Amino acid sequence: MQIFDSVKKEKLEFKPIRNGEANIYLCGPTVYDDAHLGHAKSAISFDMLRRTLKALGYKVKFVRNYTDIDDKILKKMSESNKSLAEITSHYIDSYKADMNALNVLEPDISPKATECIEEMIRYIQILLQKDVAYTLEDGIYFDTSKDGEYLSLSGKSADLETIARVDINDKKRDKKDFVLWKFDENWYESPFGKGRPGWHSECVAMIKKYFNGDENYEIDIHAGGIDLLFPHHENEAAQCRCANHKDLSKYWMHNGFIQINGEKMSKSLQNSFFVKDALKHYHGEALRFYLLSSHYRANFNYSELDLEASKKRLDKLYRLKKRILGVNAGDVSQEFKAEILEALSDDLNTSKALAALDEFVKTANEKLDENPKDKIYKAQIAANIKFINEIFGIAQKDSFEYFQFGVSQSEKERINELIIQRSEAKKERNFERADIIRQELSTMGISIMDTPEGTMWERA
Repeated sequence: MQIFDSVKKEKLEFKPIRNGEANIYLCGPTVYDDAHLGHAKSAISFDMLRRTLKALGYKVKFVRNYTDIDDKILKKMSESNKSLAEITSHYIDSYKADMNALNVLEPDISPKATECIEEMIRYIQILLQKDVAYTLEDGIYFDTSKDGEYLSLSGKSADLETIARVDINDKKRDKKDFVLWKFDENWYESPFGKGRPGWHSECVAMIKKYFNGDENYEIDIHAGGIDLLFPHHENEAAQCRCANHKDLSKYWMHNGFIQINGEKMSKSLQNSFFVKDALKHYHGEALRFYLLSSHYRANFNYSELDLEASKKRLDKLYRLKKRILGVNAGDVSQEFKAEILEALSDDLNTSKALAALDEFVKTANEKLDENPKDKIYKAQIAANIKFINEIFGIAQKDSFEYFQFGVSQSEKERINELIIQRSEAKKERNFERADIIRQELSTMGISIMDTPEGTMWERA
């Protein structure tokens, strides 16, 4: 498999540290607000990486963290008069619900920063002992001048006049230096004073805790949004080089920005689009399909027109699935499987892979039109769709349930009641009554289909 390394800025053949294994760490959300489309893009992109590597035969260990102590969370505590646990547990649950709706697989491990304070303290102690960190009145800082390879990850210039997202403190030895531990009497005991970790201290300590690195690297792939390359990933890598004398990750992968109306999505621009808002109007799989439709490294410009067009592509797959209702899966088409995996093995070329999926749907419908009773071919279609489930994380719902999206619970209860009445009318051979009920359902925008499994319905 070829993957694009953000540091070397080229596609490289993936050669894991341990043969047949793939260790991936994805920087997760800071849990002070609901998940936005940027979170969804990152989660779905590297969920695809995980699924692809698994399909290629790798044993994958996937870790995604929660930053549950941070200045933004403390600000939320002050504004809401709620505890850290109340705020973070609420937004972790919200994030999990959104990711579940998008069919993002649960990580093997989902560590919280607050669960790894001891590991962070030990890491900072090592940096202090090696004279790579120093103490100021407000905290402990990493001395970037002690790392001869600092800025090698991001390629940033060392003489930048301003460096964004780095702690401002006029007493720092260098403006690039960053905080490892913030002194604060309200938080955790440590040998160097009560306080809480800096953001850049968290992930490097968690990687150390949850992966067994080898002589040269801690993990195979470190992933996240491109906005994390500097300073977050740069600062993680610097700490690992200085503390452990090895690289944090063999490969670095980053997904592109989400843009709204051509502008980078951000809270400061007030154009941040929450996942939960999109899910009110579109099925989670439709949103997933849409976010997969462009390459993970490309900047993604959100457009509701494009989302609607993407949904129609997914609808076609579900309509094919409906045509083989009740068919057991046979053997997957090896040619189809190979075509999909070849595309995804080229640095997750989802556009090419989804084009192959579209062609499969088109061809399958044409063949079913010619021979609708071909049981062997129907079984292969079922197997192909099962493979699509596994690799893309789509078409996992019952086909009728998918087309029921947007119908309220009270409406569903009324629809099911009418279907029961119609069934009873048919048993009584009162076909006029049955037709009246069908027409009533049609007026409600509901179409029904009588199948061996019973009467199914969907939004027309």
